[in-house]
Amino acid sequence: MESNPVLLESKSSPINLLNEMHQLRLLGHLCDVTVSVEYQGVRAEFVAHKAVLAATSKFFKEVFLNEKAMDGPRSNVFLNEVQVADFASFLEFVYTAKVEVEEDRVQRMLEIAEKLKCLDLSETCFQLKKQMLESVLLELQNFSESQNSEEEGAAHPDILTDSKAVAEAEQDPLDSSVARPSHGASSEVPAAKSKEKM
Repeated sequence: MESNPVLLESKSSPINLLNEMHQLRLLGHLCDVTVSVEYQGVRAEFVAHKAVLAATSKFFKEVFLNEKAMDGPRSNVFLNEVQVADFASFLEFVYTAKVEVEEDRVQRMLEIAEKLKCLDLSETCFQLKKQMLESVLLELQNFSESQNSEEEGAAHPDILTDSKAVAEAEQDPLDSSVARPSHGASSEVPAAKSKEKM
C-alpha cells in the first residue's frame, strides 16, 4: 500500500540562507564579483556573489549571462552615477531583504532599484512611499479637524457668555443675593450688587 505524499517545508530556511550568504559576503568568502561604484569622484568597491545579484537584479543577471569567460576567477562590474551609500544599501537589501535608510533617501533607493531592475526593492520603496504619503495626509486631516474644532470652540463661548448675561439680567433682584455655585460666583459678589441697588 502506497503512503500519501507529505510536504516538508521550512519557514526558516529562506531566512537562514540569506543570513548565511550575507555572512559569506561580509567575510569575503566565495565572492566571485567585484562591483566598482563611482559617483562625483567618490569611488568604492564591493565584493558579492554573482548568483545572489543575478537572482535579485535583472540588470546583473543580463550582465553575468552575457559576459565572456574571464581570465581571472572574479568578474568586475563598473557602475557610474550610483552613489556609494545607495549601492551599499542596495547590497544589504538583496542579502537580507531589509535595509534602514533615511526618509529622504527612499526616492533615491527607488531610482537605484529601477536602474538595477530589482523588483523587490522597487515594490518595497513604492509601498513605503505610499505609507509615508498616507501618514502625511492623515496628519493634515487631523490638523484640519483640530483647527475646525478650535474655531468652533472659540465661537461657542461667546454664545454661552451672551446667554449667561441674559439670564442674569432677567433674574429677580431679590434672588441676586443667593450665590449660584454652578457659575462659580461667590456669595459676596451678589450681596455687594444688592447693596449697590439699595
